[in-house]
Amino acid sequence: SAFRKFLAFVGPGYLVAVGYMDPGNWATDLAGGSTFMYTLLSVILLSNLMAMLLQSLSSKLGIVTGRDLAQACRDHYSKPVSFVLWILCEIAIAACDLAELIGSAIALNLLFGIPLLYGVILTALDILLVLLLQNKGFRPIEAIVISLIAIIGFCFAVELFLASPNVTQVLHGFVPSSEIITNPAMLYIAIGILGATVMPHNLYLHSSIVQTRAFEQTSEGKKSAIRYATWDSSIALLFALFINAAILILSAATFHGTGKAVDDISQAYELLTPLLGTSIASILFGVALLASGQNSTLTGTL
Repeated sequence: SAFRKFLAFVGPGYLVAVGYMDPGNWATDLAGGSTFMYTLLSVILLSNLMAMLLQSLSSKLGIVTGRDLAQACRDHYSKPVSFVLWILCEIAIAACDLAELIGSAIALNLLFGIPLLYGVILTALDILLVLLLQNKGFRPIEAIVISLIAIIGFCFAVELFLASPNVTQVLHGFVPSSEIITNPAMLYIAIGILGATVMPHNLYLHSSIVQTRAFEQTSEGKKSAIRYATWDSSIALLFALFINAAILILSAATFHGTGKAVDDISQAYELLTPLLGTSIASILFGVALLASGQNSTLTGTL
């Protein structure tokens, strides 16, 4: 059935989606919410729509040509150009992975008091162990990633319940405002949100892992595969939209009234308990950060 075919394609989109909810997004979302309330929700929405378009094009490339983006670049550009592209992409991936690795180490430090250096080493080691699961096929890795996304989603659903944001103001925040462009401070954070959302390594990853699915190598078979792969990535990116928006909404509802900008993850962790009146708020925040860091480091390494 069409539904079972769709389920067969579910997975790659979620590996890609974690790159859009990594710890690099958290600081910009926290700063945006604590400083400008819900106004920058529209930037998160537009960034996510852009991500959906880019990822659908990336999966289409992999399905139609049978080549990932890196192979396509090598095939269509001269050797010097390909070499420069390779160096630039390695730097971009390392820069993205840096925020993810440190985010996971910060979570281990906040939850268990593990020093940052040991946290980074632990994260690197456990990611390498998880990558060994590739020998068992790609499904186990996809199952781990989807499970961690579910944990992040649950944590923030509880956080939003505790924060009790104004729903009308939240919905109004998704409508773009001209103030985002005219206010330099707001524009600066908006650019940060955009930069943290659109991840270059995801385009390479998606065009590769979408080929792990079996489909008929005919025109109709490829059209069907593109349709299911697009649904997979678009639905997965809706989860990324929810989590990014939830961070900003939580920050706006909790920190905006304090009169100071909260743009540091550790600061947010410490302030959640006294402001929301329960220690579970900080614990859930730390658990979500740990799951996010582990998830995004895994896909960045892939």
